Amino acid sequence: MLIHPEINPVALQLGPLAIHWYGLTYLAACGLFLFLGIRRLKHQPYARLVDSSDKAPTGSWSKRDVEDILFAGVMGVIVGGRIGYCLFYKPAYYASHPLEIFAIWQGGMSFHGGMLGVIAAMVWYAYSRKKPFWQVIDFGVPCVPTGLAAGRIGNFINGELPGRVTDPSLPWGMVFRGYGDAPRHPSQIYQFLLEGLLLFVVLWLYARKERKEGQVSAAFFMGYGVLRFTAEFFRQPDAHLNYLSLGLTMGQWLCVPMILGGAWLWLWANKRNASLN
Repeated sequence: MLIHPEINPVALQLGPLAIHWYGLTYLAACGLFLFLGIRRLKHQPYARLVDSSDKAPTGSWSKRDVEDILFAGVMGVIVGGRIGYCLFYKPAYYASHPLEIFAIWQGGMSFHGGMLGVIAAMVWYAYSRKKPFWQVIDFGVPCVPTGLAAGRIGNFINGELPGRVTDPSLPWGMVFRGYGDAPRHPSQIYQFLLEGLLLFVVLWLYARKERKEGQVSAAFFMGYGVLRFTAEFFRQPDAHLNYLSLGLTMGQWLCVPMILGGAWLWLWANKRNASLN
């Protein structure tokens, strides 16, 4: 049995300026996206569309697209993640305290809301740059899991979102301060390994070969949905929601449409692209 290390959430204090570990994980996520995005340009179909000249034709790709997609995506994550948390997890509370929706420093972000925010941002980006929507989404999703992994490390450092109580004989069972004396699953690490590292490896290898437009995105939706659904069996559900229908958590129920939608998208993309050939 292990004890969660008491890590100061502030990584560096420079006078009145406090740099938090969680902020550094967001910074790492952005850096990893840029790093991987530039390498993603070497994958087809993007490699044959790369043109960095001032008079690049409509629909071409360049390093600037990586930077712009990252900026639009971050905005989508922040806005969508916050709105999603308020709607999915505490709708009654925020309906009676609407101004607190803007208090993002108090915490409360939803991955599924952030995903919807990113999709909305990519709709705008694809339209404004005259690029096929699914081509844009397919470009970005293989670069996302490393950012998710960084975020889970931030959760672990902060000792938040711990797992369910486990048997004391589990060697890596961990006591989290503020959650009683019983050992729990370090579910943040499980999610780091599953929806972070494992999903990244699978998606990156899958996307290295040119796929039918929309299928890389479908693989992400299905892969994340299945891995997050699995990890939720070890994660403590939110106290104000607890378990919902069929003994599942809110996170699991939100994964169901991701998995089904991803499967439908993969089949649709396969059929659509076959009809175009």
